[in-house]
Amino acid sequence: MTRFVQAGDLRIAFDREGEGPPLLLMHGAEASRQMFSALVPHLAKHFTVIAYDQRDCGETEGPDHASTLTDLAKDAQALVTALGLRRVHVFGSSFGGRVAQALALLYPRLVDHLVLGSTWPLPRPYEELCPDARRLVELRRGLPGTAEELATWFFPEAFLEKRPELRRIFANARPESARSARRAATVATAFDKGVADIVAPTLVLAGELDRVVPPAVTLAMAARIRGADAALLPAIGHVTAMQAPEVLAHHIVRFLNPEGAKP
Repeated sequence: MTRFVQAGDLRIAFDREGEGPPLLLMHGAEASRQMFSALVPHLAKHFTVIAYDQRDCGETEGPDHASTLTDLAKDAQALVTALGLRRVHVFGSSFGGRVAQALALLYPRLVDHLVLGSTWPLPRPYEELCPDARRLVELRRGLPGTAEELATWFFPEAFLEKRPELRRIFANARPESARSARRAATVATAFDKGVADIVAPTLVLAGELDRVVPPAVTLAMAARIRGADAALLPAIGHVTAMQAPEVLAHHIVRFLNPEGAKP
């Protein structure tokens, strides 16, 4: 059942499941907390898992103006505080990884350990690091007619053969709206600090077959964060939480190691 917490003028929708050290999950640009539905059961064996909808996503509404990465980091901090927590582990996927970086930079005492998956480093923009960014924009604008091709950017072809229904997952995208325009503007915002300033122990994960964020872009972040660990996930695309939740959970649990637990 969806829960809500008031954070300033924002009413944040979230789910909370499991017991153990708190672990906050941050979803991607066009997703919601539902992208973690297959992952949460694996993590809830070891953690109190908190998955929430960012503003203008899922069941969380935003103000009638575009927000910034700083706003999203402050939202996460307000959620954690409202839940009575002082420190949390954080996992951010894709754009959620950008939000997670911003949270770790703005509130270093709040973030215990940080896991970044299929994301790109602050403060550099996506278009600068990902050479095929223009084609991805074209495919998004061409929806719903481009849904099947767009799916191949997020999931490997071999996986789509097993899950053919995902070929049309983007066909249900809502028409352009004020809400989606605000969200797109938020995703494009910059940040004045870089990934090299992160002090939290960090694990960086990249899918070998990721077409949205090339794995080399994600893995290069580990060299810029002091003491960071990194792993390349074979045969995995962009949305690891949906394609291989067991694999993702294994790496998260291994890194966070709650009381020596094994996944």
